Amino acid sequence: MDAARKRMTVIDFLGWVDTQPKGKYELWNGDVFAMGSDRAQHGRAKFATGKALERAIQSAGAPCEVFVDCLQVQINDVTSYEPDALINCGERIGGDTVAATNPVIVVEVLSPSTERGDKTRKVPNYLSLAAVRHVLLIDTVERRVQHFRRGDDGVITFNFTSAGVLALDPPGLTVEVDALFG
Repeated sequence: MDAARKRMTVIDFLGWVDTQPKGKYELWNGDVFAMGSDRAQHGRAKFATGKALERAIQSAGAPCEVFVDCLQVQINDVTSYEPDALINCGERIGGDTVAATNPVIVVEVLSPSTERGDKTRKVPNYLSLAAVRHVLLIDTVERRVQHFRRGDDGVITFNFTSAGVLALDPPGLTVEVDALFG
């Protein structure tokens, strides 16, 4: 199957991705997009975020796992993203699983090439999923976090945070903002 010529469903896409020798890909509205290489600061922020989220899970004793750069979040039948990090809660995911089953927190580290799409397309798509309660956009240049939260009533709130502690409830986690930048 030539991904450049044929629109795909998420099921087709996940099978196709497994056959690729290298690279990261996402599917948006049936079209495959290759993701560019990360720069050093982007990689540092992903690693730091993963460590900070893991510490928060352990501290809270939450039944959750953190994943960095590896699981897809399926939005619908023709759209699937691979966030920089996510927290999946509930039953432990099987070792061969390629998509998050209950992504409660999704993290994107902003870069010049992806920032616009992350803000205008991905955030609303992530928040359209019942499981997703928090989306964090990490800006390593401005050293701030944009936190989108969907409450129990469905209302989405948004704030910028440059320091202090982020409360991520559910699932009952707290994370030091400074720990996310690497």
